[in-house]
Amino acid sequence: MSGSWFQYVRGFVRVKLEKGDSERFLNEALKRKLELWSLSFDREGRLHFNVALPDYFRLRPLLRAVRARTRVGERHGLPFQMARFSRRKTFAAGFFGFIVALYILSTLVWHVDAEGTATITEDQILAAARAEGVYPFQWSFRLGETSELADRIAQRLPNASWVGIEKQGTKIGITVVESSRPEDSKLQGPRDLVAGVDAVVTKIIAENGRPKVKRNDRVRKGDVLISGIVGEAERTQAVVSKGEVRGLVWYEYKIESPLAKEIRAYTGEEITKKYWLIGNRALQVSGYNGPTFELSDSRSSFKKLKLGPWTLPIGSGIEKEREVVIQSENLSEEEAKNAGLAQARLELLAKCGEGAVIKAEKLLHEQTENGKVVINVLFEVEQSIALERPIVQYNVPQISDTQGE
Repeated sequence: MSGSWFQYVRGFVRVKLEKGDSERFLNEALKRKLELWSLSFDREGRLHFNVALPDYFRLRPLLRAVRARTRVGERHGLPFQMARFSRRKTFAAGFFGFIVALYILSTLVWHVDAEGTATITEDQILAAARAEGVYPFQWSFRLGETSELADRIAQRLPNASWVGIEKQGTKIGITVVESSRPEDSKLQGPRDLVAGVDAVVTKIIAENGRPKVKRNDRVRKGDVLISGIVGEAERTQAVVSKGEVRGLVWYEYKIESPLAKEIRAYTGEEITKKYWLIGNRALQVSGYNGPTFELSDSRSSFKKLKLGPWTLPIGSGIEKEREVVIQSENLSEEEAKNAGLAQARLELLAKCGEGAVIKAEKLLHEQTENGKVVINVLFEVEQSIALERPIVQYNVPQISDTQGE
């Protein structure tokens, strides 16, 4: 049986059987149900073992029965630590004072974080929290339930629809979600929908206004697609044109794709650095004498100590820095061409806007020069082609309510 924390609390000693029959001693100890562990024999054949402090005092009648004698070598456990503290009262008082101070400091709020919104600033949230007693160096037990506290803070922020409070040891985080408000609709004057590029119309849906083109019509940049002037003769009026117009647009791209590319790879060499955390600062305690890397990638992990439900402002962390090398990878002409085309497609779709679709592509020219593949390609893209253009001058005829005789 190995020494566990329970044995440490009870206390145990390392004992050497200096005189007597070891085998007979062990048999008698087993009969009396004494707990012995870590049994071993030295070169002289003498038995060494660990025994719990209460069982050690039960050994005396057994030793007399088997005519044996023991010697205590090492003393372990809480009772012996307390005895040492009793002889060093100043040290013991300082140690327990440190524990008490650490506990008191862990019950304080050390930091308050607030996450603002577009209309509710961080300062407004912190001011509302302070009014409800949430501020640095406040006692945690005085704050009460986080749900009730969040409701009181929300009442002090008129534009907030929800307030969330999260306690993480000595740190409090406040998150605010503002109430959604309908956007102020801007007044729009009469306008047409016109072509933004040269294209062939593939789809036109007029929600408001008069269509001026139809499917398969070729239009040029600036041509009116949906007119904002509706009605006939003197009963015309200007409206805000709305609708969807899509068309086929052609783009010619020149693509240069290298036959070699650089990639980052790990060599397997790494440096491990250890830190102590004190508040928001990290003190490095190991890893100073490691190698120096020209290129490296670092990843770190930090943890703070916890005392029950509280997180203490101290802890430890580890950082691993791995060496990185740049390797060159050669591509075939086909691979380089495909990589260039894929990049061009991404850039083109981003340029053409949401909903754009590449319908076809035609390779116009291809050659290899100076370590790269140069290609010219024509893309056929279906995209939205409508742009708004205000109707600057429009006189609405005055229609009187009565007619002359």
